[in-house]
Amino acid sequence: MTVDVLGRPTRSDRRARAAVAVLFLTNGALFANLLPRYPQIKADLGIGNTAYGLAVAAFPAGAMVAGPAAGALVRRFGSARVAVAGTLLTGVGALAAGLADAVAVFAAALFLAGAMDALTDVAQNAHGLRVQRRYGRSIINSLHAIWSIGAVVGGSMAAGAIALDLSRGEHLLISAVLFGAAACVALHYCLPGPDTEPAGQAAEPDGHPRPTAPHPVAHRRTAYVLTALVLIAAAGILVEDAGSSWAALYLSDSLHASVTLAACGYIALVGAQFVGRLIGDRLVDRFGQRQVARTGGLVAAAGMGLALAVPTVPGTVLGFAAAGFGVATLVPAAMHEADELPGLKTGSGLTIVSWLMRLGFLLSPPLVGLVADATSLRVGLLVVPLAGLLVLLLAGVLRPRGR
Repeated sequence: MTVDVLGRPTRSDRRARAAVAVLFLTNGALFANLLPRYPQIKADLGIGNTAYGLAVAAFPAGAMVAGPAAGALVRRFGSARVAVAGTLLTGVGALAAGLADAVAVFAAALFLAGAMDALTDVAQNAHGLRVQRRYGRSIINSLHAIWSIGAVVGGSMAAGAIALDLSRGEHLLISAVLFGAAACVALHYCLPGPDTEPAGQAAEPDGHPRPTAPHPVAHRRTAYVLTALVLIAAAGILVEDAGSSWAALYLSDSLHASVTLAACGYIALVGAQFVGRLIGDRLVDRFGQRQVARTGGLVAAAGMGLALAVPTVPGTVLGFAAAGFGVATLVPAAMHEADELPGLKTGSGLTIVSWLMRLGFLLSPPLVGLVADATSLRVGLLVVPLAGLLVLLLAGVLRPRGR
């Protein structure tokens, strides 16, 4: 049994939850330590914008290449081991990128870091969802909130290292050793044994057995659901990228906001997303994934749609906040649903969704840019409310409130 006689998680379950939370935190922190070093690396390598852009694109390229192997590795070695190994190698890739003395070396290091990050992403989510099944209630959103905390910690460490005039090698070695050691300690407290479960015995979040779909229906239903889940996750990614890539530019260039106010668009989005993930598990347990996603899609579409219809600086900042809050639970929801699909090998659904949703990071910036060049950035940012409407249409594949 995984719970005591009162239905509460056991001590080992609570330790496993803390351990997987550490894995999410280290994953968020490692690459965030490298990002603030990019301008210095670009200057030291003496490369132009085109070469720099191509080199940085090696990170998502590595993720796209390695991502499909994640499910097989999880089944072979276990999600916890894959997550920790990926964390250690992500740290190595970040350190190598920081020490690179040539563009090719920089790109190769980012390719390695991106590949390992993709494996870690699938593995830590697989283990988090395994712990969630033992809890009998939603915890995955809180784990993604902890990833956000890790990103803030990593960025703050980098800022501190730059202020203290630490070299990139010293700074990134400290980061790799610190977070690598934390991941290794966490491994000791992760759930033991394989990630596979006997057929027909996997449990719903409410503790009831999860039924297996009849074979004639399974393939068509699974293909439809997987496609919808990829689009839901990609909608969340698209909104996040719109905030990180375009919020400051739209506020400063189109609405003539000051530099400080222009930065508030992205801050509002990620801040509201963090709050949404903190309370997301309680909302999911009370209302179900489907209703939470539909409401979030409506909030994102209405909030950002109104901000674009009546463009003002305060309204746009609030619009980005509404968008961030609205999509907060989408990626965790899509991953959870994919991991629970019947008729698939352990980790396969999660791998497919995690891999394909990364296309959002590759396709979103050029898509918005093309629309903006042809019309205006205000029109290009209509992708945000459209993403919210897409979620409204597809949320029916998510689970309703359990009894």
